[in-house]
Amino acid sequence: MSTIVLHEDERIDDLQFANLHIIQSENDFRFSMDSVLLSDFATLQNRIKVCDLGTGTGIIPLLLYGRNNTISCDAVEILPSAAERAARSMELNGVSQSIVVHCADLRDIRTLLPHGKYALVTSNPPYASAGAAIPSPYPAIQGARQEETCTFEDIVVAVKWLLKYHGRFCFMLPAFRLAEAFSTLKAHQLEPKRIRMVHSKHGKEARLVLVEAMKGVSSGVQVLPPLIIHNDDGTDTEELKRIYHQI
Repeated sequence: MSTIVLHEDERIDDLQFANLHIIQSENDFRFSMDSVLLSDFATLQNRIKVCDLGTGTGIIPLLLYGRNNTISCDAVEILPSAAERAARSMELNGVSQSIVVHCADLRDIRTLLPHGKYALVTSNPPYASAGAAIPSPYPAIQGARQEETCTFEDIVVAVKWLLKYHGRFCFMLPAFRLAEAFSTLKAHQLEPKRIRMVHSKHGKEARLVLVEAMKGVSSGVQVLPPLIIHNDDGTDTEELKRIYHQI
């Protein structure tokens, strides 16, 4: 692991997986369970090109690389401070040649990255529309919570440009936005193919949904078994332990 100079508000967190570490700020956006669930859900093959849109801390590319170190990834982040921190995390782990961080607006994707070259695109989009979430004084947190710098449709437009034929787009959204997500995907010739509802406990409504869409395929959706986060007594389920590589 390389020696990296940290800023005053930063720390290095051990991901406890594949000897990977990540730099995070005490006063800025830090990754959550959602990114871990999404990185586990995404389908990976050897030596594929991946793109992560709105990479934030860079957690999803790191976890994907931990699963399969033959991949290469372009990670796009609009906020300079977050992009710079993510790039230092890649340097810290010695993976800068495999995971390249771009400080850019994903709405300008056509001038940034090549058309139709990616087998997988991932994104953990803002969950709320602009103005719908509680404001935060920190730009990265604000941008992660609500659609201020891009909408879900902006992301889908970028995904359509990036994906190769039969390429996959994996993302997570609040469950109540599933119908909107399907409509937006289909409007841009992307077909939902796999979904998995995420529940906090057995018997509770789904809070989130994991979705995989594909480019250039026929319609038809596989509904996977639900992902339950906690047992009735509040302990982590065996599935969550597996996702966190604890068993």
